[in-house]
Amino acid sequence: MTILALVVSLIAALPCSQAGVDRKPNVIILFIDDLGYGDIGCFGNTSIPTPHIDSLAEQGAHLTMHYISNPPCSPSRCALITGMYAQRFHKFGMARGLPIPTDHPTIGEFMRDAGYVTGQVGKWDLGSEGQGPHERGFMEVARWPLGTLRKDSYLCEKPDGSIVYRTDQDGDYMVEFVERNKDKPFFLYFSPFAIHSAHDGVPQAYKDRIKDDVTDEKLRDYGGAVVGVDEAVGKLLAVLKKHQLEKDTLIFFTGDNGPGKGGSSAPYAGGKSGGGGTQKEGWVHTPGIATWPGTIPAGTDYEGLSCTLDYYATAAAVAGVEAPERCDGKDLLPYLTGAKKGDAHEFLYWYNADPKDFSFHRLSAVRWKDWRIVQNQKTKEWQLFDIRQDPRETNDLAEGHADVVKTMAAKHESFVSGLPSLDSIPPRTRIWAKPPVGWGWIIGDGKGE
Repeated sequence: MTILALVVSLIAALPCSQAGVDRKPNVIILFIDDLGYGDIGCFGNTSIPTPHIDSLAEQGAHLTMHYISNPPCSPSRCALITGMYAQRFHKFGMARGLPIPTDHPTIGEFMRDAGYVTGQVGKWDLGSEGQGPHERGFMEVARWPLGTLRKDSYLCEKPDGSIVYRTDQDGDYMVEFVERNKDKPFFLYFSPFAIHSAHDGVPQAYKDRIKDDVTDEKLRDYGGAVVGVDEAVGKLLAVLKKHQLEKDTLIFFTGDNGPGKGGSSAPYAGGKSGGGGTQKEGWVHTPGIATWPGTIPAGTDYEGLSCTLDYYATAAAVAGVEAPERCDGKDLLPYLTGAKKGDAHEFLYWYNADPKDFSFHRLSAVRWKDWRIVQNQKTKEWQLFDIRQDPRETNDLAEGHADVVKTMAAKHESFVSGLPSLDSIPPRTRIWAKPPVGWGWIIGDGKGE
């Protein structure tokens, strides 16, 4: 082989970004419904095997102090998709049917306008009618298959009469999207219905992978649903490897809030189950993973405060376009690569106080350094916990650290004072936006054609 032929062959074997082709890196967000901090292997679960998700952490970074800003599901998605504290546009609680801003681009609209093919697979659950994913920036949207058993079933009938497990179908949709757009920069937002209940239809093969120490059948169903998500992630990773796209792709992985029944927020307490559980750290502290081989060092831990608000700002940095001024998130890349140290956010805030929502959706809290204050919803007194030393929040330190409480409470008051008042919440519609129903894809310009 001549020297020229050797050079040409080496260049051809490189990923496109290394071969001199002017292509922006891909960005993928994997946003899992009701995934607890302790539900996956790389965050401590020893009973549910999640090798594909674990491999993301092995190739990238664990985000160990990672949060969502607006629980539960609908406001959490609003915050991620806008890069803003959703309370800024009156999303103080669940508030389904409340419009998302029309004067601020969603991450789908932003990435589309930055030159990306934008795709969405799975649950949407935000905005008012007329604000579905195909209407707010996503050019390729997987249709929402109808269940065969009941509205929230995970078993769906395909046009040929066969039955498919919805999470498996979602994984296939991700593969189809990558195959179709492998030669273009793409942005994919994957938000499956799993692992949210119900867990009917979980394939027995998935449940059989759960360790024998889990004997409760409902817990095995839950674990099987987690395995199903891992299988979907495995399909995605395989197609990226097939087309040598790993080094050209940034992947974020997390959950939309803490776990429901059957899930684990270990070592933290609390979750989505209601009552006092939603006042605990485990309702908002989610497992975070960021992977970009060759850019983010493999097998690292980022222990600074970070949030799903940051995905928008980070995607903007990857695209090489300045994020909108109203974004509250931070570009995480300098922290994940080690160029910057410390917390991406000095303070993080929670203020879920919509009087029209159920009381257990209410939450007032602040994170700063190792501290967390949370307001007792009955007495309105602030409680203080050292999250690193006391992750289950069993020892209230407020009395002995009045100065810390005063500082954090003042910060919370300042944050709330900059929000619209609860009295100004606009009407919400009875019908909220959903992905198109059926099979296959809606493909267009992301403007609702």
